[in-house]
Formats: sequence, structure tokens, C-alpha cells
Amino acid sequence: MMKIGFLMDDLRQIDPVWETTAYIMYECNQRGHSVSFLEPHDIYIRKNNVVARMRQITVEQNLSITEYWDQLIQCLDKDELIFETVTDLDVLFLRKNPPLNYEVMEFLGPVSDKVFLINNTLGQINGSSKAYILNFPDIIPETHVSRYPKRLRKIIDDFGGDMVIKPLHGHGGHGVIKVSNRDPENLNSLINYYVQAGRPYSERTPIMVQEYMKSVKDDGDVRILLLNGEILGSMGRKSVSGDFRTNVHAGARAFKHVITPEQIKICERIKPKLIRDGLYFVGIDVIGDKLVEVNCVSPGGIPRINLFSNAKLESIVVDYIEEKIIESKQRNNR
Repeated sequence: MMKIGFLMDDLRQIDPVWETTAYIMYECNQRGHSVSFLEPHDIYIRKNNVVARMRQITVEQNLSITEYWDQLIQCLDKDELIFETVTDLDVLFLRKNPPLNYEVMEFLGPVSDKVFLINNTLGQINGSSKAYILNFPDIIPETHVSRYPKRLRKIIDDFGGDMVIKPLHGHGGHGVIKVSNRDPENLNSLINYYVQAGRPYSERTPIMVQEYMKSVKDDGDVRILLLNGEILGSMGRKSVSGDFRTNVHAGARAFKHVITPEQIKICERIKPKLIRDGLYFVGIDVIGDKLVEVNCVSPGGIPRINLFSNAKLESIVVDYIEEKIIESKQRNNR
């Protein structure tokens, strides 16, 4: 039996039917592991040790996902709290929805080599920015990052076609807009707004300007889940509301997808970097043959991919962490 913690959002605010974390938690519970829940504010330091207030949420097995979730909520209503050193856990899933909580990363950083974190703190700090894709310049759309309005305007003018503005630390499609030089008055206003042009240059906010991939309109994009750099599953996503964004949270429709040879090459290209950075469970977004985003902070997709592929991806995830913990204990016993 393993001791597994899940650091995430308030369980009462989550719909377990479409929540990747809920499926992984459910699978851990089904296998008889000890499962605990905590939120970011539950981590603190005591006598130089990283400690957490946790709630034990191991419940009976073989329930439906909604019945299981109801049992978890009842656990939250009890007064019992477990005050445990984080390193007493075997695994800690960092599944708090974006944006990244940097205080949590700072607290957990010193113990990141003593408990298996999914994902690694330093890896998440680096990977949570949209600029992370610049590690792979040969497989991404034309991309620029600047805080200088005139330079950004010239980039868009010279490009000639549609481009996409993205905040470097946005999530869920928030703040992502399509622009072009066909609407110069609004374009200048938008650029100034995004970079906060009224502030001194050093205090402005750099933004990403990226080539708009036209194929997204007809074909949508593809979310690919990777586990330890290997393809776990995938789904297509397409807007149904006229919005160019393909995020499910922005109203896009998800559908079954078959991985293409070009997409396999993208996954192979980024695998070594992801593993070096401790990004064991990520979701990447691909349009055509281009990588447009790496999602390492609570990536989702398991429930829908399961539905489209008649799979049980959460089982593969838990297999993986069990293998990692067995390997770790064998090394420590030598």
C-alpha cells in the first residue's frame, strides 16, 4: 500500500465525471492505497520540515464515480485532520488548477528529491509559462515575445496574416485573442492594454505573439496526454461557437482522434526535455504538425479520452507511479 496525497482545489467545486484528478484518485482508492487530500494553504514549515494538514479520504471501494465523490465530500465535513511531514508520503500529485501557486513550489522544492512529485516543482515553474515551447523552436509556429508595442505592431504588420496574442501565464484560453493589421486602431489599443504600455518599460508585461494556424478553423487542435514522455492518449477539440479557441472550458467540442505520424514525431522530439525537467504527466496541444502549448499544471483530458477510446487511462497512470515507488524503495534498500 502506498501513501498518496493530492494537492488540488476544493473537492466541493469539482465535477468528478469530467475531472482527470478524480479518476486518478478513484483508481488509487480502488487499489487500496491510502489517499489524502490537501489544498495549497495546508502546507507549512515546522522545525525546518515541510508539513501539511491533510484529510484522509480513503473510502469504500467499488462505488460509482459520483457515489465515490459524495463519500469524499463527507470526509471533508469531519473534524479530523492529519498533520504529516510531506516526505512521509510516497507520492504527491500537484493538481491545483492553474495559475501556478509559487508559494507551494517554494515550500516543496527542498523535498522534491525525497517524495515523488507529479510534476516536479522546478519543472512546473519553467513549464507553466507559454514560453516553454521555445525549447523546441523547430516544431512550433512562428513566435515572438516582447513588451514593446511598436515592435509588436511591426511584427504583426510584417507577418501580414492573422496572429494570436497570448499572455505568457494565461490558462484555459483566458486572454487569448486573434489579431491582424486589418484593424489597426483596435490593434494598437489591444497591444497597449496587454503590455500595460502606460507603465515604465521595465515594469511592462511581455506577451507572446504567434502565427495563427489556419487549419484550426476546420480541423481544430489535438490534446495529447504524455506519461513519462510516452503517448497516453489523445482527443481532438474544435470550436462550435465561432470562437477560434479550442479549449473545452471555452465551449469547444471534444471528439475521438487518431494520432498521426507527424504528431508522434513531436512527442518524440519533446520527450527527453520533459523527463529531464520532471514533467512526468503533461498535456500538449498540437495544431496540424506544430506544437502550440505544453500544459504541465494539472493537465486534463482522461475522462473524455476514455469515453472516445474505450480506455482506462487512469489505470496506466497509477501503474506507472506504483512502478516508480517500487524502484525507489529497491534502490534505498541496497
